[in-house]
Parts: sequence; structure tokens; C-alpha cells
Amino acid sequence: MRKAFGAEFDVPDGYLNTASIGIPPAHVARAVAESVRRWGSGLDGPGDFEPAVATARAAFARLIGTTADRVALGTTASQLVGLVAASVPDGTRVLVAEGDFTSVLFPFAAQQDRGVKVTEVELGEIAAHAADHDVVAVSVVQSSDGRIVDLEALRAVAETTSTRVLLDATQAAGWLPLQLDWADWVVSAAYKWLMAPRGAAWLAIHPDAPEIRPHSANWYAGEDPWTTTYGLPLRLAGDARALDLSPTWFSQVGAAVSLEWLAGLDMAEVAAHCTGLADEFRAGIGLPPAGSPIVSVQVADAVPKLTEAGVACAKRAGRARLAFHLYNTRADVEKAVRALGGTSGVSVS
Repeated sequence: MRKAFGAEFDVPDGYLNTASIGIPPAHVARAVAESVRRWGSGLDGPGDFEPAVATARAAFARLIGTTADRVALGTTASQLVGLVAASVPDGTRVLVAEGDFTSVLFPFAAQQDRGVKVTEVELGEIAAHAADHDVVAVSVVQSSDGRIVDLEALRAVAETTSTRVLLDATQAAGWLPLQLDWADWVVSAAYKWLMAPRGAAWLAIHPDAPEIRPHSANWYAGEDPWTTTYGLPLRLAGDARALDLSPTWFSQVGAAVSLEWLAGLDMAEVAAHCTGLADEFRAGIGLPPAGSPIVSVQVADAVPKLTEAGVACAKRAGRARLAFHLYNTRADVEKAVRALGGTSGVSVS
């Protein structure tokens, strides 16, 4: 067991794959296991999961700098991006980052029969071209290589033009200090840096954002879900909950514990830890610092070399991708550097 930021983790040495799957604190895994046990014994009803749903929603809001009444509940980032994409007017001009994660791109590209036009530019050019488009949709942190979009420049565009901004914080929330209450829409999935089970995601909506059609309207999106289970008329909640999906229970149980814990941490300290390790690794293989916990490595046979050395990583965009989270240590850095034949000044006890 490893200890980090006041929690214990059952993380194997060399686990550098958080950008694919985050490993939960041990107390989060225990909470989910206990919930599964109760389910197996018939001890819970649907209403018993409501505290977890509310706790996770509120904690997510704190992590991105907004309030719970602005947050809708979903299951995946793409499903929530899809709600926005399906609601933009015909002919909307959408700007995206070249090579961004397709869960951000595809929902808008799928609207092309309505005249929605999606234009790709290099990530660093997003802010410069944003004012010429109706919507900017971009990941805060690029999944493939860890590059971070210029949030301050995008905020300036959002505050001075009519351009709407959608941010996917899936690779950012949980390690990067965020204050995203200015964006029109912010989505994030839970199973990476937030270290919760897959099946929980959230959409934060600015009060002045264009209205989203509730294409997935369901009983749980009602003002009081327990009285909207049958019959018309349509009677949805008066806030962002009108876009809720019925929750995936065990995912919400894990998210409630993990996100509540994360929301109590100093995220600047978490970011310094994660990016510090990543930059030490970069130095060890001859790369300059980048200030991101995700590192993309173009070394011949990098993935087989890392895997053989016991380093868990991923192959993305033809390169090895490593990700350093709060449970990682300098020993993980040294292990990965040695696997790639680099040199490091990291002292490992």
C-alpha cells in the first residue's frame, strides 16, 4: 500500500496509466465494495443512493469552481457533449483542436447534416481563431500528449465576444486547479484523474449559456424524481438537473467518496506533485519541462520496453503515453527512465 495526501492506495510499482484509468484510494474501493455487498443482500433501495449522487455533484462543482445547481449528471463525457452538440442551431460554426479526443469532436461532426461546420486548428491557435466561430469545443488537457489549452485567452474571448465555449476537463479535473465558472459548458468523466468508477460524468452549465434540449429527458430529471415516474405532462427540474440521466449507482457511490476527498485537498500541491514527477521523467529522457502530468514519448519500441520493465502505460497517437498522479513517486520516475535507457538524477531509496 502507498500513502499519498492522507490516503492509502493499492497501486503497483510503475503504474503510470492514470490518463487511461485512475486507481482509487483504498477507502473509495471499500465504499464501492460495501455497496455491492449491500446490493447482493437486498439491503438498499433506489432512494438510498441519493446522498451519494448529491455529494458527488456538489464535490464536482467545487473542483471546477462552480455550484451544484449548475451541474447535470450523466454517464460519459461524449453523452454530455452530445446534448450540447444536438442543441446548437443549424449552421453553427464550431472550432476544435486538431487531434483532440474524439468524444469532443464526434458529437459536433455528427451534426453536419444540419449544416454544422467543424474546423480544426492547432491547439495553440484556438484562442486566435475563436472569435470567428460560434462555438469552441476543446479539452482542457490533451489526452494524447498532455498539452494544456490557454484557458485565460479563451476566457477573454468568452467575455468579450459572442463565441460560446465548451471545455472537456476529463484529463484536468483531479490534478489541475480549475476555476471554470466562466465557460458555457464544462464536461468531465470520473474514471481517470478523479479516481472513481467508470459510469459517472457531469456537465456544468453557465446560467447565460444557450438552452440545451433535454433529448434524454427521463423520470430522474424531474423536479421531484419520485413523483415523475409516470405520465404526462413534461415536468422537469428547474435547474441543470433537467438534463440528468438516472444515475449508475455504484459509480456514484465511488465518486461521492473520491471527489469529496479530492475537493478537500490543496489542488495546487497536487498539481506541483504530479507535474514535478512528470518533468523529472522528461528530464531523464532528454525532454524539456512541460508542466503537465501527461508525457508523450516517441522512442523506438517505447511501449514494449516500458511494459517489460513493469511500467503500466498506454499507446496513444503512435507514441507511449505516461501519466503521473498523486499516488506516484520518484521511484516510478526512475523505473520508467531506466526502461527507456535514459539517465536521471532522481535518488530512489
